[in-house]
Parts: sequence; C-alpha cells; structure tokens
Amino acid sequence: MPEIASSMPLYRTRSGGARPARVNDLTQRTVAFVLAGGRGTRLKQLTARRAKPAVPFAGKLKIIDFTLSNCVNSGIRRIAVLTQYKAQSLIRHVERGWGFLAADLGEYVDVAPAQQQLGETWYAGTADAVLQNLNLLREADADYVLVLAGDHVYKMDFSVMLAEHAASGADVTVACVDVPRAEAVNFGVMAIDAEARVLDFQEKPAQPVCLPGRDDRALASMGIYVFGAGLLADELQRDARDAASSHDFGKDVIPGLVRRGARVRAHRFADSCVNMVGDQPYWRDVGTLDSYWEANLDLTHVVPELNLYDDHWPILSLQPQLPPAKFVFDDDHRRGTALDSLVSGGCIVSGAVVRRSILFAKVRVAEGSLVEDSVVLPNVVIGRNVVLRRAIVDKRCTLPDGFRAGVSAEEDRARFFVSERGVVLITPEMLGQGAA
Repeated sequence: MPEIASSMPLYRTRSGGARPARVNDLTQRTVAFVLAGGRGTRLKQLTARRAKPAVPFAGKLKIIDFTLSNCVNSGIRRIAVLTQYKAQSLIRHVERGWGFLAADLGEYVDVAPAQQQLGETWYAGTADAVLQNLNLLREADADYVLVLAGDHVYKMDFSVMLAEHAASGADVTVACVDVPRAEAVNFGVMAIDAEARVLDFQEKPAQPVCLPGRDDRALASMGIYVFGAGLLADELQRDARDAASSHDFGKDVIPGLVRRGARVRAHRFADSCVNMVGDQPYWRDVGTLDSYWEANLDLTHVVPELNLYDDHWPILSLQPQLPPAKFVFDDDHRRGTALDSLVSGGCIVSGAVVRRSILFAKVRVAEGSLVEDSVVLPNVVIGRNVVLRRAIVDKRCTLPDGFRAGVSAEEDRARFFVSERGVVLITPEMLGQGAA
C-alpha cells in the first residue's frame, strides 16, 4: 500500500496522555452519525428480533459499544445513532447505558429512529438516513461530520483521522484497511495513488483491485468517513435528486465524488488503531455466525488479539448491578470449574465444567454438564448432564436435562441452524420456548 503522508503529526492516546489543543478543537467541532439500522441477515436467527449493532458481544457488551466508546475516547461527544430495523433493544441500550455524558457541556448521544422526516418512506440507504437527519447537523453547528458504522469490532482514535483530514485539505477522508482479496468482495474497494488520493472506489466488486505488488490483498473501506459539514449536506441533496441512486455512501456518494474529481483521501487504519496485533490493526466485521463465534472465542485465549483490559481506552457499556459469578461444589464427581473462559456477573456454575467459552450475565449451568467452545448469551439456563460444543445459545433459552448440541451434526441440522464451520445456533423459538 502506498505510504500515506501527513503534514500534521499523528496523535495517539494509548498512553493516556492529553491531546494537543488543536486536536481537541477539531473533535469539539465534529458531530458523529452512527449508522445502526442494519438487519445483519448473515447472522441468521440471531438478528431475528434485534438489529446487528444490538447483538451481545464479549460477555457484557453489545457490538455498538465499540463505535460509541471510540467516539467518547477520541473526544467526540456529540453523537447521533440512526436506527431503523427492530431497534427497540438497541434504543433501550443506548438510552440506559450512554446517558452519562455532560448535557450541560453540550455532550450527548441521541437516538434518531426512522421518522419519515422527508416524506412517506423510511431510510432508503445509509446516505438517505443521514439526509433525513440533517436537522441534527444544523443543530450541532459542526464543521466536520464523522460517519460511522455501528456494527464493527475495533478500537480507533478518530481524532487522528480528523487531524489528518484537516491537514490534507481533503473534501472527504475514507478510513481503509487492507484485507485478503477473497474477502474484499464484501466491502467497498478502492485504488489510491502515492499521495493516498482515491482514484477509484467500487462497492463489493466481483473482481477487487489488488494492492500494488500484492495480488492477494485489497484495500477495503471501513465504512468510516470524514466530511466537511457543508459539502456533506450538498452531496446528500444531490444524491437525493438522482432517481437512479440507491442512496448509499459506499455505492453512490463516495464513487460519485471520486468520478467528479473531488479530493477523496484514504486514511490508513494502522495510523489510528489503538489495538495492534503485531503490525496488523485489529478490525472485525462480525457479520456471519462463524466470524461472530470466532471473534468471541478469541477473547478466551491467554493473549487475545482484542485487548479489553486497556484502562486507557475502555470499552464502555450498560453495566447492570449483578452479584459476582459463583462456582460451587468441589466433589470428585461434581466440581464447578471454568477454564480459559469469560464468565460474567450473575452466573452460577454448579458442579459443571466450562471450557473455552463465554458465559454472558445470569447464565446457570447445572451439575454434570459440559460446555465447550460456546458463546452463551444472557439469562440462559443449562440443565443437568447437558453437553454443549461449538454453539451459540441465544438469550433466555432453557436447555433441558440431558440436552446435546455439537455432538451429532445430523441431529443438530434437524433442529437448529448449523453454520458452514459447524457452529450450532440455538434460539428459544427453535426449542419451542417462544420469543427471546
């Protein structure tokens, strides 16, 4: 990838140090729009009753907490969360878990459901979602707009990207990360010159353009954009007048700007990433059951790729008041243990064994049961002598005594959804227990 130069130093907060005043000024002149209305259809029944950003993650978080935490940690504290698809649980989470900002200082996280602001249609695309909420941009009186996806897992200092955008004089800056070319078909893919100017941008191309000298890698958009406020308003109104547009940033707005010769610049995620794995920045689109399962279980490793124990860049969330996790019985034939696992508050492991798994809040595991390589969402009850392997169990499931999953693929497919990699998804509906 060509080197992305900047005339302004890159500011980081990994050490917890204060930012220079001019960077603080940039963040204070910025408003963030978080696009959180996605269906997340590749997560199958896990998003049947919730939007993808509201899917639980890492034992006590939701996926959207990463984007919101990145904003707050970066100094951006005027945030609008745009919701649409099955948004009730997401709205509740944001309102109850993110109401700690100082309203008297002009800080806020507002939830903006689709309201048919400009007619009788709901949000037609990501660009239309922001267009229908331009009143929030006018109220903020911001100079810069940060447009973000609410359904990715990563840690990023947005102030670095803002500083680079302001120093370069770009019209738009697009955050990018290099990905395997085989995976690039799922992203917006760009070609850039030696000065990091975007020369071409194609959304989910069948044949992604390769990085120079790397025929196995491509440069993918992260769905993170910085616009000047006035330019964004003009471009959204231009796009709204185009009857052929799908009103999407990646499909229409960004490619259109590139074609018309606007100064669209690429920002290298490695320069603003707060969680590096060797020389690679950590960023996950947990958009499939397998990727969701893998990203969660990676947290059980001795040294996980995603560091959730960083006091200088905390991932914040709604934290219910729960008693500590408890492990009971220490007999030879019933010993409550959890190994290489994350166990959240309110859990009771009673004479059972949990290995390489994540138990979300208030999970109960009864004696004689074995849970391995599984992600168990909140309020699940696991009966006696249950065997659970390579599974995702949705919230409020009750697994009866003697239940088995992840043991026989044929039996699992007859009752549940089984992913390409053999991960079993179990929901209350599949068990005949009603809605989660």
